[in-house]
Amino acid sequence: MEGHDQMDLIGENFENGLMGRMRDDENDSRSGSDNFEGGSGDDQDAGDNTPQRKKKYHRHTPQQIQQLESFFKDCPHPDEKQRSDLGKKLGLENKQIKFWFQNRRTQMKAQLERHENMILKQENDKLRAENTMMREAIENPICNNCGGHAIPGQISMEEHQMRIENARLQDELNRVSALTNKFFGGPVSRLASPIAMPTPNSGLNLSIGRNAIGGSSNFAMPLPMGLDLGEGVLGNPPPPPLPMSGIRPPMGNGVQIDPSMLANLAASAMDELIGMAQIDNSLWIKSSDGGKEVLNHEEYARMSSIYNGTKPIGYATEATRETGVVLINSLALVDSLMDVDLWSEMFPSMIARAVTLGVIFSVAGTRNGTLQLMNAELQLVSPLVPVRQVNFLRYCKQHAVGIWVVVDLSVDIGRNATNSYPIMSCRKLPSGCIVQDMSNGLTKITWIDHSQYDESVIPQLYRPLVSSGIGFGAQRWIATLQRQCQCLAILSSPSIRAENTKALVGQPGMKSLLKLTQRMTECFCSGICSSSIRKWEIIPLATIADDMKLMTRKNVDDPGEALGIMLSVATSVWMPVSRQRLFDFLRDARMRRHWDDSASDVTVNEIHSIVKAQGQGNCISILRANVSHANDYGNSIYVQESWTDATGSMIVYSPINAQALKVVVSGGDSACVRLLPSGFTILPDGNSNSGNGDGSGGGGCLLTVGRQIMVNNLPQAKFTVESVTRLNDTVSGTIQKIKAALGVA
Repeated sequence: MEGHDQMDLIGENFENGLMGRMRDDENDSRSGSDNFEGGSGDDQDAGDNTPQRKKKYHRHTPQQIQQLESFFKDCPHPDEKQRSDLGKKLGLENKQIKFWFQNRRTQMKAQLERHENMILKQENDKLRAENTMMREAIENPICNNCGGHAIPGQISMEEHQMRIENARLQDELNRVSALTNKFFGGPVSRLASPIAMPTPNSGLNLSIGRNAIGGSSNFAMPLPMGLDLGEGVLGNPPPPPLPMSGIRPPMGNGVQIDPSMLANLAASAMDELIGMAQIDNSLWIKSSDGGKEVLNHEEYARMSSIYNGTKPIGYATEATRETGVVLINSLALVDSLMDVDLWSEMFPSMIARAVTLGVIFSVAGTRNGTLQLMNAELQLVSPLVPVRQVNFLRYCKQHAVGIWVVVDLSVDIGRNATNSYPIMSCRKLPSGCIVQDMSNGLTKITWIDHSQYDESVIPQLYRPLVSSGIGFGAQRWIATLQRQCQCLAILSSPSIRAENTKALVGQPGMKSLLKLTQRMTECFCSGICSSSIRKWEIIPLATIADDMKLMTRKNVDDPGEALGIMLSVATSVWMPVSRQRLFDFLRDARMRRHWDDSASDVTVNEIHSIVKAQGQGNCISILRANVSHANDYGNSIYVQESWTDATGSMIVYSPINAQALKVVVSGGDSACVRLLPSGFTILPDGNSNSGNGDGSGGGGCLLTVGRQIMVNNLPQAKFTVESVTRLNDTVSGTIQKIKAALGVA
């Protein structure tokens, strides 16, 4: 986007910048394999009376072509500055660089079209051959019994089945051709003759806007952002798709999903997400206290082509929008969002479990146009708030160089028609993010989360937090992403590593410790929330309080955890202190003796700390008790991870063997180090008078205490009532000691 390095995706300068780039790229249509010296094609029109000068061909050297091809793989659409830098490096003029990239893009497009035409031609030839064979069989029927001519009209069962199969294949080819034409914004092949697709039987309005041909949507009117949702990058049709995988993915109980319906839903959802991201529109209004933005639900119901204004009985709606800057480029961020494993690692305290159920559409070598069906369990780390489980579509599209949109939308296909599918605790209306590269190496991201959830399962203590959107909303997604990106930057920056590490832990040790604490935090969260990531079983006992959750599991094969019977107890309480004060108290090793029974008569020191993100307390710490001398780890060692942001705080720790710690800090494999994590989560209480977003103000907060213990290291053993009572008393006693140390009732 030449001349617009600081283009703002949602700001008022976006339209001019993007449209200028689109006009510039439309002029880049000239093709050829060589470049001319002495001018461009535009020079020919400088004047009618000027005699045209004979152009001289300039052929690039093999080294120049190699460098150009390498750069083309990473950036097929270089801007003015990139072309200038590349020209200086290769000794070529800016116009020569420009023409070479134009020619290369034209060649690439032609190659893809030839490949696509070849595939469809082969399919067409196959269908023609089958048609010819069946036509001959119909005209000259043969009796299967005697081998003579059969009476006209008597066609064998095998031939009848072939006719049915041929009709099915022809219908499938037409469907795929029409769907690809709509979904990718360009024709698939001249050989294909798409037919009109039937409207799927669904309770949702499947009208679509400019993301697909046909249909209508109030969100699909000409956008101020200047995005043409029916075209590819910079107005050029995207490359034709390779054969699609999972074209009819199952949706439980053997039910098959129609991909055309999913494509329509995804296209409509992206229209609505982009419309909701606009700064100046009537969809968002200020709350009564003048603070956060609130969605105008009546206006949204009127404009949406997906949402019909109704929701299940007992469900509440939350809609939040947040904008932030993260330390990652757009391509890496999009890869993290579309890869289910990277997505889970990027949001470890939010995503309990995530899987990709099927890829509906994909294009080899790019995320552009990818549509996949996913399942996720989203958690708020408290035993009182159930995990949100949701099936959803995730659709990713690039709208310009450095500008991507990723949208999520729940799919409850078949639920209204049958009783085969249980009602989920959460439904996602169009949600997701708009990602834009900035000139300083950062990425601007606008996140929107729009969900409906079963409010009856949320206890009164947590309803203000959840209804405010802090628990599962856009602010939490942005804050978590910023922390994780800062952590990745610290691990990859030599200057920051030198500043924040000592001789005890080098870079290999930092990475090993990071993997160890990541697994420790995941295990801790699973022992509090009832997710399916680990096989915890809830134990209903009348002897424990209602706000206590007791779970047990048996570990017989995981070398990274203690083998045997494990117990986990967790509870949540409201604390009349600020979140920042409680966080500083619990993470301070010197204060540990005030609440930890095992450290009540010893001094605990922090012998090493690795900073993970900005802000006091975002770090990994190694704690030691009963120190004999400076170079000895001692008998009682803990690995502790702590973090805090505007949406919450967490402190997780686990005892660790001294020999295992030496292996980890030297960069060894941490997968087999046994952990038994415990810790705390501290969340805002959701009330408007609870102070600043950083937790430093007045009001109160929500404290969750979780403890895990090993009951017996024999796999065939069982837990006892005494062990449950002891663990319950330990957690209750910890809360009372914290209150006493802070001077609160």
